[in-house]
Amino acid sequence: MKPFTKKLVLENGCEFLGYSCGANVERVCEIVFNTSVVGYQEILSDPSNIDQIVVMAYPLIGNYGITDEDFEAKVPQIGGMVVRECNENPSNFRYTKTFSETLEEQGIPCIAGVDTRQIVRIIRDEGCQRAAIVNIDTTKEQALEMIKTTPLPTQQVKKVSCRKRWFSRTANHKYDVVAVDCGIKHNIIRQFNQRGCNVTIVPYNTTLEEIKAFNPDAILISNGPGDPAALPEVVELIKAVKGEIPVIGIALGMQLIALAYGAKVYKMKCGHHGGSAVRCLESGRVDLTAQNHGFALDAESLKATALTITHENVLDGTVEGVECKAEKVFAVQFHPESAPGPQDSTYLFDEFIKLMEEYQNA
Repeated sequence: MKPFTKKLVLENGCEFLGYSCGANVERVCEIVFNTSVVGYQEILSDPSNIDQIVVMAYPLIGNYGITDEDFEAKVPQIGGMVVRECNENPSNFRYTKTFSETLEEQGIPCIAGVDTRQIVRIIRDEGCQRAAIVNIDTTKEQALEMIKTTPLPTQQVKKVSCRKRWFSRTANHKYDVVAVDCGIKHNIIRQFNQRGCNVTIVPYNTTLEEIKAFNPDAILISNGPGDPAALPEVVELIKAVKGEIPVIGIALGMQLIALAYGAKVYKMKCGHHGGSAVRCLESGRVDLTAQNHGFALDAESLKATALTITHENVLDGTVEGVECKAEKVFAVQFHPESAPGPQDSTYLFDEFIKLMEEYQNA
């Protein structure tokens, strides 16, 4: 057996020995697990995973390689990854690099060969905690000291949001959408383009006056990382525009909309990362959805707002969708763009289009 080269040390003192299959760097981050069977490239490049080490529950990662067109952000900023087995010989006619080559190129550490099932159970039972990916010669005591002394990350949205506006246009467009970039995934933009929308992506702190200058048919508040309470600029933007221009929210965007209406959010024990079943309360339809969030809405606090709950999680009953029909505000906690994940809920983009059509015809 070849000698171990890396180790993963959890905040609770658990230690796992394995092999490096990424950049040869040490990293301290919050550790979460993701239950997706496919889509490791989208997880790797999801801006919501900045400052997080993601444990892949599915045991074989890298088997179809990395494809240049499938990134969800221009530069992956994930903190690190943990996998059971890293495949270095992918089978996919589209692939351009291997999983480990991409990690090394982007400066992202990854440890393979560990018992990911046990790690997932620890996180499930004890909740999210911090962890360190370190070199094999780093002692457990040294790693725990690193975890203790590394400052907690802040301003994650500021790190992943675009620095200046950019555009994604489509031929014969019917609608104009301004996307407030809190860490937007590119497939969200593609979904709007496919439905005849030109999309203008702007930084998270763009003013209402600047947004109105684009004469949008809707404003999208995107997904992103971190605590929504750290984004008062976006909350104030939503307060100022709701009822005037349709507002759409995805993931973090839903949490920000809820805060703008006076609701509360809370930190979840281990979050939702991967596939999860969601029920539409109006139709009873159950979709298998893709999710990636560590905060949830407090359902009790929503009762005192103008928002109504439209979707709920089948497994734990958490709020998965809200709306205010009178003010043309609609948001979901899951990812209807399905990257990665099932495509059950892509129809919601058609619902978004109906909001813009009603706005144009008003």
